[in-house]
Amino acid sequence: MRLSRIKRETRYEKRYSVKMGELTTRVTYIRRYIMGLPVRTLHRYRSTYYGKVKDCNDCNVLS
Repeated sequence: MRLSRIKRETRYEKRYSVKMGELTTRVTYIRRYIMGLPVRTLHRYRSTYYGKVKDCNDCNVLS
């Protein structure tokens, strides 16, 4: 039985950027799980309309 594994999960989130305003985008999280519990987020990215992959640090999450 494997104790740790890495899982990729995609979900929709509302983001805000200064140039584009509010947008709803697909955000992909790559997380490390140990014994079924999430321990750490390794990477988080989103893809644009044109297919480019961007890091999520340039957009803020709306409250």
